Amino acid sequence: MSFFTFNRILATLILLASGAAAQAETTLVAVAANFTKPMTEIAEAFEKASGHSAKLSFGSSGKFVAQFENGAPFEVFLSADDKSPLKLEQSGLTVAGSRFTYAIGKLVLWSNSPGYVDQQGQILHKGDFKHLALADPKLAPYGAAAVEVLQKQGLLEKLQPLFVQGENIAQTHQFISTGNAELGFVALSQVIDNGKIGSGSGWIVPENLHSPILQDAVLLKTGAENPAAQALLEFLKSPPAMAIIEKYGYALPAAN
Repeated sequence: MSFFTFNRILATLILLASGAAAQAETTLVAVAANFTKPMTEIAEAFEKASGHSAKLSFGSSGKFVAQFENGAPFEVFLSADDKSPLKLEQSGLTVAGSRFTYAIGKLVLWSNSPGYVDQQGQILHKGDFKHLALADPKLAPYGAAAVEVLQKQGLLEKLQPLFVQGENIAQTHQFISTGNAELGFVALSQVIDNGKIGSGSGWIVPENLHSPILQDAVLLKTGAENPAAQALLEFLKSPPAMAIIEKYGYALPAAN
């Protein structure tokens, strides 16, 4: 092989490598705190499958909406509800037609202590506790669902003085796991292990006690030209992503 030919091949390889690198993009994703574990796995699978990467930030859906309205540079939003993405859509901050339900959440009354919460949730009626943790219902859909449950059972007025409110569902889980609250309402995804509650004790709240926790995803206008943002939303609908979502106790929508 001549020196000239070798240089041509080397130049071609460098060009191809730089082209591939240019095609691999990173998208900034705001994710509801309840979806931390599954989304971390999904992001890893997404990068392996597409070459793109997703930089994830976790928090309360309500606070994220305020950040978007103030110009935060996120490109994809995975909310804990369907109302927040709809609000953004109505405000003209999202790409039309990009909103869809990616998961249906399940609420659980959980304690870090084994045997503390019975499987029918009767402990709420007995009231043998001093603190009940839940996420701020004004900011977090799982907190709003918890309030609904207590209202339907006629317990809200009685138990409200015992509330310990987390800014989001992650902080709420922390309150319970550290013993600052004996029990509280969290997302099933936070405590599930191999299809069941992995530690402590809990009551998976029947779905007829609260409105469906429809978790919607949407492409923000800031990500309209980023192929990684669009690819991530498509990947969320794929069988590998849906398998991860189900593994963490979420139900899937009938069709995306």
